[in-house]
Amino acid sequence: MRILGLDFGSRTVGVAVSDGLLLTAQGVETIERKEENKLRKTCARIEELIKEYEVGTIVLGLPKNMNNTEGERVEKTREFGEMLNRRTGLPVIYWDERLTTVAAEQVLMESGVRRENRKAVIDKVAACLILQGYLDRLLAEQTEKE
Repeated sequence: MRILGLDFGSRTVGVAVSDGLLLTAQGVETIERKEENKLRKTCARIEELIKEYEVGTIVLGLPKNMNNTEGERVEKTREFGEMLNRRTGLPVIYWDERLTTVAAEQVLMESGVRRENRKAVIDKVAACLILQGYLDRLLAEQTEKE
């Protein structure tokens, strides 16, 4: 079973998936929608990806404020996570995503991706960073038990 990583935004959802050994995250795609509250097609696409990649868990980035408080985006993200849980029956794990978009921007800049091309992939890269953080913690916990 693999793990799906999601970076949920107001108009896009970045998607990443783990490898079968749960060691690395790979970017899959960025799902775009015309309006913030139009989630039916977004959820349908995520369900397709869950089947395609044989996903058993979803990790959803939680956009907390820098002072660790939770604002409107966190509330919308939790609602989206609850919807995914109801639709798929899979557990949804919330992962602190503070500064992942900044880190994704830095990775893309260092990789030489032109500014006009970054917007198309930044959410997918952020989803990779969210999922990789979670995978790294899983590995660290497993190592501690041994």
